Amino acid sequence: MAALSAVVFTLSGWLGLYLLARDPRKPVLVLAAVGLCGFALVVALDAVRTTSVVHTALLSQIEIYLVAIPGVAWFAVLVELSRPSDSWRARTGEFFLVGTVGALTLVGAMLAGSVEPPLRGGHVLMSVVISTSTLGAMVAALRRPSQPVSVARNGLGIIIVATLFFALGNAILVIPLGLLPSWVALASTGLDLLLLGVAVALWDAFDEGQALRADMLRSFAGTTAVAALFGGQALIGLALTRDEATTQTALTVLLFTSLAVAIIVQVLADPLAGLLDRLAFSRSPTLRADRATLRHTGAALPLRSDNPLDGVDDDTFVRLTRRALGHYGDLTKLVASPLTALPVIDERLAARGAPDHPLERANELKAVLADGIERLKPRDAGDFGTTEQWRYYNSLYFPYVVGVRAYAQNATASGLDPTARQAWQWLVTEVPQRSLHNWQNAAARLIAADLRGRVSVPSE
Repeated sequence: MAALSAVVFTLSGWLGLYLLARDPRKPVLVLAAVGLCGFALVVALDAVRTTSVVHTALLSQIEIYLVAIPGVAWFAVLVELSRPSDSWRARTGEFFLVGTVGALTLVGAMLAGSVEPPLRGGHVLMSVVISTSTLGAMVAALRRPSQPVSVARNGLGIIIVATLFFALGNAILVIPLGLLPSWVALASTGLDLLLLGVAVALWDAFDEGQALRADMLRSFAGTTAVAALFGGQALIGLALTRDEATTQTALTVLLFTSLAVAIIVQVLADPLAGLLDRLAFSRSPTLRADRATLRHTGAALPLRSDNPLDGVDDDTFVRLTRRALGHYGDLTKLVASPLTALPVIDERLAARGAPDHPLERANELKAVLADGIERLKPRDAGDFGTTEQWRYYNSLYFPYVVGVRAYAQNATASGLDPTARQAWQWLVTEVPQRSLHNWQNAAARLIAADLRGRVSVPSE
C-alpha cells in the first residue's frame, strides 16, 4: 500500500506545484494548488499513521483537521470562478462564504475527533458541508461564469471540475475511515487527481492562449524520473524490512519526505535557480536579470503552439490581445503569446534585419501593442486628459506602459513623472477599478480589430 500511496502523493504534489508555478498571482491556481498539496499531505500522513506503532492517536487527531483543507480550498476555487466582479463587495462576500464553510468543516472535525472509524456525526457533517457547498458553488458558477472566454463558457468545464472537487473532497475523508478497500480508494483517487489537474491547467492555458501538452508532459516526465530515483530506494527498504514495525515507520517517513523534496526541486527549479542567483550574484543585478530572462524564456517556449493563429475566431483573438496587453511589461510572458505569429511581426523583423528569435518576436509584439495604444490617444490634445475620449488610452497606457499601479496595496505616486502623477491621482479618486477593467476590455477590442485586419482569416 505504501507504493500506491506514494504514487497518489507524487501525482497530487506535482499537480499542485505545477499549477502554482504557472502563475502564483492567479487565485484559482493558488487555491487549486493548496487543495492538491493538502491532499498529498493527508495521503502521506495517513500512510505514516497506518504503519506507525506509536503516537497513532495523535496522528489521527492531526489528520482529521488536515482533511478539511482540500475541500475548503476547492470550494474557494469554484467561488472564485463564479465571482461576478472584481469589486471589494464581491471579494468580501467570497471571503465570508469560504470562511463559513471552513468554520463548519472545522466544527465537524472537532466533533469527529479523529479519522479513526467508526463513522461519527462529525464525519457526516464534514461530508455534508463539503458536498453541499461544492454543488452550490457549481450552480452559481454555471449561472454566472466570471471568466470572459474559457472552458467554463459552455458549462462543461465547470461541471467536470466541480464533480472532481466533490468526489475528491469526500474521498480524502473516506480513505482513512476504511469505508472502501484502501487500494480501490487510492487508485480511483489517483485518476480523479490527474483529471482535476489537467482540467484546471487546460482552463488556465486556454485563458492565456497557450499550448499545454508539451510543457505538462515535460514536467510530468521530469518529476516521475526524479521521484522514482528518490522514492524507489525507500520502497526497496520497506520491502526488505516488512516485519520490523519501527523501521517501517521510519522508512515510510523517509519515502514521503524524499518524494516531497524531489517534486519541489523538479517543479520549482526556476524559482530555486533565481534564489541561488540572488545569493551568488548579489552584486551583479544585470547578470541576475539576464539569467532570469533566459530561464523564463526557455520555460515559456513549450507553451507556444506551432500554428497558434490557425482557426482563431474574433472573440478568441480579442481575448489573446487583452491577455498580451496585460503582459505588456513581461517579455517572458509575451514569448508564449500566439500573437507573436502575426504577419506584421515577420514584416518588422525583416525590415530591420533581425533574427527570427523568440525574444525578438516578443519585443516586436510589445512594439506593435505600443503602436496600437498610441493610436488610441486623442490627437492634438496634450499628454493627459480626463474626458471620455481619453478613457481607452488612459486605461492602457498608464497602467501597462508607464506602470501606474493605482489600486495596488500601499501604492503611491512616488517615482512617477508629473503626467503619470496626474493619471495616478485621477485613477485613485475618480475611477472605480471595475470601470477601468471595462475600459481596458473595450480598448483591447479596438486594438484587436486593428491587428485582426492584418491577419488573413481562414475560409469557413
